[in-house]
Amino acid sequence: MALVTPLLALIGSLGFLLYGMKLMSDGIQKSAGERMQRTLSLVTGNRFTALLTGMFITMVIQSSGATTVMVVTFINAGLLTLAQSVGVIFGANIGTTITAWIVAIFGFNFKISAVALPLVGIGYFVSIVKKAKYANIAQALMGFGMLFMGLSGLSEVFTPEQLGFLFVIKGEGVISILVGFVIGIFITAMLHSSSAFSAIVITMAYNGLVSWELAAAMTLGSNIGSTIDAVLAAMGTNADARRSALVHVLFNVFGTILALMFFHPFLDLIMFVTPGGEHSNIAIRISVLHTVFKLLSTVVFLPFTNQLVKLTQLMIKDDKEGERKEFRLEFIETIGKDNFATHIIRAEKAVSDMCDVVSVMFDRIQIGVTKRDSDYEEHYMIAEQEEDYVDQMHEQITHYLIKCSGLQITEKQRNHVSIMLQIVDELENMSDNCYTTIMLIQRSIEKKMKFQSSDMERMLPYVELARQFLQFIHININKQITQEKLELARELEDGIDAFRKDLKKVARKRLENGADVKSELLYIDMVRQIEKIGDNCFNISEALTAS
Repeated sequence: MALVTPLLALIGSLGFLLYGMKLMSDGIQKSAGERMQRTLSLVTGNRFTALLTGMFITMVIQSSGATTVMVVTFINAGLLTLAQSVGVIFGANIGTTITAWIVAIFGFNFKISAVALPLVGIGYFVSIVKKAKYANIAQALMGFGMLFMGLSGLSEVFTPEQLGFLFVIKGEGVISILVGFVIGIFITAMLHSSSAFSAIVITMAYNGLVSWELAAAMTLGSNIGSTIDAVLAAMGTNADARRSALVHVLFNVFGTILALMFFHPFLDLIMFVTPGGEHSNIAIRISVLHTVFKLLSTVVFLPFTNQLVKLTQLMIKDDKEGERKEFRLEFIETIGKDNFATHIIRAEKAVSDMCDVVSVMFDRIQIGVTKRDSDYEEHYMIAEQEEDYVDQMHEQITHYLIKCSGLQITEKQRNHVSIMLQIVDELENMSDNCYTTIMLIQRSIEKKMKFQSSDMERMLPYVELARQFLQFIHININKQITQEKLELARELEDGIDAFRKDLKKVARKRLENGADVKSELLYIDMVRQIEKIGDNCFNISEALTAS
C-alpha cells in the first residue's frame, strides 16, 4: 500500500489537473473563442501584427495547440496565407507561457487551493442552470478550480518521501539533461499540452523532486512535444497548411537546439533576470525560463520569416496543379475538434468559393449577350466544367454542414448552419440556370439565329440588373443583412420582374408580326432563365435576413 496509495493519488491529481485545464480552455473558447477565431481568420498586415494577434488569442483561449490548429485549418481553407501564419505561430508560442505564470503565482505564492473546491461548486451550479447567460464562464471557473485542486494533489504526492524513488536522475550532468529533455518531449506529446506538463514540472521542482537543471531541460523538451497537435491537424491538408505545421515544428526545434547548445549560459541569463537569482522561487524561475526562451526564439527567427517560408517550400513540394476537376471538403476530425466555430468558418469559406464560381458563370452570360460569335464555344465548354464543379461543391458542402450540425454547437450556430444549407441549394440552382442560359446562347450561335440589334440592346440592362443582384449576394454571402438591405434586394427583384414582362411582351408582338418562331422562343427562354437567377438571389437574401 505504501507504493499503491501515492500512485493512485498521482493518477487522480493528474486527472483533476488535465480535466481542469480542458474545462477552463473549453469554457473560455465557447464564450470568446468564435470571436477570437474570426479575428484570426481575418489577420492581415505585417508579421508584427500577426505575432501580436497570435499571442493575444492564445493568452485568451489558454492553448497554443488550439491556435496552431486553427492556423492550419484556415490556411487549408484559403483564409490565411503561409507568410501570415508564421507571425501568428510565433505569437502563439509566447502566449502559451501565461499558463505557467498562473500556476507559478497562484498555485504556490497564494493558497488558492483553499478556495478551489468552492470555485468548482459555484461553477457547476451556475453551468447547469438552463439558458444561463454565463454558463461558459462558469465552466471555465469550474475548470480553474479543478486545475488547482489537481495541482494541490500533485504537490502533496510529488515529494521525495513518497515518489522520490521514481526520479533517480537528479544529477546535473549531460546525461541527466538529455534524459530530462527527452522526457519533456514524450510526456508533452502524450498529454497534448505543454501547459499541463509545465505545471507538473513546476510542482516537482518546487517540492525538490527534480533539480533546477533537470526542470529546465524538461521544459525545453516540452516545446518540441507541443507541436504534436499541429502535425496531426496538418494530415490530409494542402501543401501550405502542412508547411505552417512544419514552421511550428522548425521554430520550436531550432530554438530548443540553440538553448541546449548554450544551456549553462542560458540558465545563467535566467538567474540574472529573475529577481532573487539563485535564491528566487523556483516556480517563478521556471516561468521566467519558459517566457524568456520563447521571446528570444522569436527575436532570433522573426527577421528570417521569409527564409523560413522558403525552407518549408523546399521541404514540402507544391500540390499538383491542373484543371479544376474535383472539389473536396473533408470533415477532418483532428481539426478544431474542440473549436466548433473553426468548422463553421471553414464551411463559410467554401460557400463563398461556391458563390465565386457561380459569379464567373454569370459573367459568361454577359459576354454572350454582348458578343455572339464563334469564339463563344470556349466559354460554353468551360461553363460545362464549372457547372459540374458546382454540383460537386453542393454535395460536399452539404455533407460537411450536416456533420457540423451534429456537433455540440450553440443554437445560433445551428441556425447559421441551416441557413448555409439553404444558400448552397440556391447557389446550385443558380448555376443550373446560368448553364442553361449559356447553352441557349451557344445554340443560337450554332443555329445562326438572327436577332435584331434592338433585341440585344434591350437585354443588356436586364442582364446588368441581374449581375448587380448577384454582386449584392456575393458581398453579403456570409453576413446577416438588415431589413434596409432586404428592401434593396426586393427592389432589384421587382426591377428584374418588370424587365422580364416588357421583354416577353415585345417578343410576343414580334411573333404576331411573323418573326422567326425558334429565335423568339429561344429569346423568351433566355429571359426566363435570367429571371430565375434573380429569384435565386432574392431567396438567398431572405435567408441571410434570418441568419
